[in-house]
Amino acid sequence: MDDIPLSVLLGTLVALLILSGFFSISETSMMALNRYRLKHLAQSGHRGAKLTSSLLAQTDKLLGVILLGNNLINAASATLVTVITVRLMGESELTLSIATLAVTFVILVFSEITPKVMGAAYPERIALPLSFILAPLLKLFYPVVWFVNLFVRGLLKILHLKPGAANNSSLSLEELRTLVLEEAHFIPHKHQSILVNLFELEKITVNDVMTPRNQIEAIDLDAPADEIHHQLSTCHHTRIPIYQGQLDNIIGLIHIRKIFHQTQLGKLDADSVREVMREPYFIPAGTSLFTQLQNFQENQRRLGLVVDEYGELLGLVSLEDILEEIVGEFTTHAPAQGSAFHLQEDGSWVVDGGSLLRDLNRKLGLAFPLDGPKTLNGLILEHLENIPEAGISLKVAGMTMEILQTQDRSIKTVKIFAVVP
Repeated sequence: MDDIPLSVLLGTLVALLILSGFFSISETSMMALNRYRLKHLAQSGHRGAKLTSSLLAQTDKLLGVILLGNNLINAASATLVTVITVRLMGESELTLSIATLAVTFVILVFSEITPKVMGAAYPERIALPLSFILAPLLKLFYPVVWFVNLFVRGLLKILHLKPGAANNSSLSLEELRTLVLEEAHFIPHKHQSILVNLFELEKITVNDVMTPRNQIEAIDLDAPADEIHHQLSTCHHTRIPIYQGQLDNIIGLIHIRKIFHQTQLGKLDADSVREVMREPYFIPAGTSLFTQLQNFQENQRRLGLVVDEYGELLGLVSLEDILEEIVGEFTTHAPAQGSAFHLQEDGSWVVDGGSLLRDLNRKLGLAFPLDGPKTLNGLILEHLENIPEAGISLKVAGMTMEILQTQDRSIKTVKIFAVVP
């Protein structure tokens, strides 16, 4: 190399450093790619994405050609720096040591760290175009890469490792949920909320969203015809349970539309109700909302009655109750029912004792525990272990409350004080 001009050696060194940086940025950008985004682009017909996917499908060969090129070039760069150093400053141990440190620093900064940081920051923007260069290189050096991989596969076999097994792993529901939450800047807030709620359907049961037994509007078939007629005429629901004698004895469900013409004519009795009512649909307590949503679809039902292990009625669940857990509240309440939450001037809330804890947490931003009682009344009774009187104050889950009214051995209204930051 004594005949080669120094300027040519320096130019060659710069070119080798650039090539080393190319292989470094290629390796990092390829490994940092979002595989789901890449798969979507490939299915959309993106040429670069298709080529990149084919390269990543043979990761051992891709890494083989990248690392082969990178290591050869780094070794050549170190040799070239030694030649330049000897040409300029002689062959003393000090100058060679300085040259070694210098080339290590230059390679780390310009050919390793900087390119890899860039590749990690913009993987898609870099990897897709570079795939058009890496693919021909892989074909060109395939025999060398194949020979090297023979030893790699042998070593992995000795270590009982199977690289392909990791690619077959699937995401769990919790991992998908985390993925949706982490990629919030790519998903509209409303869409993100719906997706997260869908993941929660497996954890929420019908007991969490059902209308409690004491709030079910039902018709007693043994009641006088005038009373049945009046109840049907003033009902604010489209489907009503029919019972005989006592509420636990549900014998059917009736759709107001099917019997509306008879109520208009005034020709309504127990027999006419029996003709149009449908058999009741019962749901075991503890059924997850996701399972029940499927059951509603398979059985072509929109409303079911929740019963415990002894067959006693616990509450009522409708298809709308499940849909509201996914998309949020969208149905209107009956005029007589009104709102269960009343904001006071001092920032406190007066709420109904039968309010579901899930609704309180969601609508008022509270943090009541959901692994025990389902209603505020049940939570307070469990905490006090006694039926309280009006005027008693207590603190549960960090929330200060005052019992305003009790009725029939249950808490009617509660005042929840505002949380002081």
